[in-house]
Amino acid sequence: MYGSIMRASILVFALVVPAAVAAAPIGFAHQLTHSINDSPSPAPDGRRMVYIVAIAGREQLYVANLDASKPVQITHDDYDHEDPVWSPDGKKIAFVSMKDHGEIIAMMDPDGTHVEALTPRTMRAIHPNWSPDGAKLAYCTDDDLQPPNKNASDIYVIDMTTRRAAKLISGGINTYPAFSPDGKHLAFRKILGELNSEIFVAGSDGSDAHNITNHPAFDGWPSWSPDGSQIAFASNRFSSYEIFVMKPDGSDVQLVANTDGRATAPQWTRDGATLYFPICHNVALGVDCQIYTAPAHPPRP
Repeated sequence: MYGSIMRASILVFALVVPAAVAAAPIGFAHQLTHSINDSPSPAPDGRRMVYIVAIAGREQLYVANLDASKPVQITHDDYDHEDPVWSPDGKKIAFVSMKDHGEIIAMMDPDGTHVEALTPRTMRAIHPNWSPDGAKLAYCTDDDLQPPNKNASDIYVIDMTTRRAAKLISGGINTYPAFSPDGKHLAFRKILGELNSEIFVAGSDGSDAHNITNHPAFDGWPSWSPDGSQIAFASNRFSSYEIFVMKPDGSDVQLVANTDGRATAPQWTRDGATLYFPICHNVALGVDCQIYTAPAHPPRP
């Protein structure tokens, strides 16, 4: 008798509870935590990368294997670090130091020691990029001094022997310089309008700068393949920002991978087989950025 009553009670409970739950108002889940893993730069040894991780409100630099295993934090400062890029010989990492609210190009050993400032505090400098022999370091002045408005920015090159800098490209908004593997050319982004930027290529001395993309979209973030046969770049020509590759004359444009979010700043592995890049998403009143890879030579349709 007791067992029959219990079974009947359980049956009634099973029938009633789902209806009661369904009748209750449904709330919305709100994401509270966000993560930033950004700006990967593969090392010349083909085994590691340096990248940014946001910790406690600061952008710190990490070194990990190319598969993101065994991450090691190499900076522990109370200021941000941006745009890390490994030197061709693997002995140094150049980056943007934002110490004391500045923006200077600096470099350090891969373990985070022996930090050396390379540009003066009177100049706000960003986006360092090494020449293939490591003898020079290109960078540009900050074009976001009063965002969202853009301001003029110039491209400079530091002689790493003398530590002297020379202005190569000026006039307009010029950013993201990248040396070709033979050291004879420099690719960069030039903003031509509020919704349009193009990739230009010039001689390594800044001469003969010419537009190679010629597209009404926002193209930028150029990166040469190790053999010099292609330039990877990001563009919003298909709506969101995605990664593309093209020949150095701007022809034969190919989409590397279908991506969701804002993919920018591609970097090649030293064997030229893979591209590393960050994708950022606007999520629940915040931003999440993670590091992705894709084959650098996608199959043709």
